[in-house]
Amino acid sequence: MPQTTLSEQTLREIGARLKAQQDAFARHYPGESGTRQPVHTVYGGAHLFKSDTTKKLGDLALKALSQYAPTATTFAEAIGIDPGVAEVVYARVQEKLKREAVEDFRIDFEDGYGIRGDAEEDGHAAQAAQECAKGVKTGTLSPFIGIRIKSLSGELAARALRTLDIFLTNLGSKLPPGFFVTLPKITAPEQVSALVAAFESLEPKLGLSKGALKVECMVETTQSILDHDGTSMLPKLLDAAKGRMTGAHFGTYDYTASCDITAAYQAMRHPACDFAKHMMKVAYAGTGMFLSDGATTTMPVAPHKGDSLSEEQKRENARAVHAAWRLHADDVRHSLANGFYQGWDLHPAQLPSRYGTVYAFFLKSLPATSDRLKNFINKAAQATLHGDTFDDAATGQGLLNFFLRGVNCGALTEQEALATGLSIDELRGRSFLKILNNRKHDTV
Repeated sequence: MPQTTLSEQTLREIGARLKAQQDAFARHYPGESGTRQPVHTVYGGAHLFKSDTTKKLGDLALKALSQYAPTATTFAEAIGIDPGVAEVVYARVQEKLKREAVEDFRIDFEDGYGIRGDAEEDGHAAQAAQECAKGVKTGTLSPFIGIRIKSLSGELAARALRTLDIFLTNLGSKLPPGFFVTLPKITAPEQVSALVAAFESLEPKLGLSKGALKVECMVETTQSILDHDGTSMLPKLLDAAKGRMTGAHFGTYDYTASCDITAAYQAMRHPACDFAKHMMKVAYAGTGMFLSDGATTTMPVAPHKGDSLSEEQKRENARAVHAAWRLHADDVRHSLANGFYQGWDLHPAQLPSRYGTVYAFFLKSLPATSDRLKNFINKAAQATLHGDTFDDAATGQGLLNFFLRGVNCGALTEQEALATGLSIDELRGRSFLKILNNRKHDTV
């Protein structure tokens, strides 16, 4: 037996310290859960919200697609996707718009609503809640939904909390599935703490389970990126939320304005935005937070209206819509390439370009990712078969999440995911660790 210097006692003590650190790391960085993340959030003013709003948005999106891209070729050229996947993408976008046009909707009491009298906002808060409750009963809501209140900084704080109170009180004791409260223009973690305190007070009084209310934090101020002492505020927001934070949404235009960037250059792909979003990725990687990019504000709207348009006016309308679609598509591609799988949409005619771009992204990456996951699963199975420790499950979960995201949004079919060697139960189980454990047991 070879000689050693470290005693068994010393090794146990060092191992115990490492285990404590590893346990703490696992608690803080649980990794992606595999639960569904919407590919977008559609924002709409609270005064306009109805229980069937998302259905109407889908109808308008289908109309825009039919009018300005009647063929797959036209659509592919407009949004700049590979012609080789055009027919599949076009068919799947049409199906998506008919079945589930909006994945996430935010009833907006902030920028999309404006400053109104207290009585008016009180009325809209109650009305929106009642429409939301109606949508729960009729099954017409999007899979994810929520409200964006006003900022808790300055004089708007009381108004924001009153709107939250009225909405939840009139909603009743049953929250819609996938319900979130979005907090904008955060300049201090204490604002998140204040919202959590309001949640903790409201839940027992409204018959909601403890922890039912969740917050999404908006990153749209420079202070959110670097605090007054030069440290990042982003981890502090997560701590202040006390387990209730589900994601962080980037606010493109407020953030660029806070950087003194003039309106002509306030755009999704500005380097200042990339810096802030990379900071978000670094701060929240591995924490399970869903990250969302902002919105393209050039709307796909035709300049000429009416039923008696000349052929040239119709061509001008198509050019305007296609240009807006292409800008939107390029922004979405930029987000996807940087690991932001969610973004904002502000107009129903943006839904075709959103889904078309997302679907083409997944289909283009499908062959390489399928091969990689298949090889990864085989490697994992071989390691468990020989009794070795396979400790790269996070990479496996990341590969699995590609297929989960693609199937959830309609870009991929379950059959395309099963070509990796997964079973349908493994795919729907959403956990790479469970796949490893089950396959390990199968080989015993």
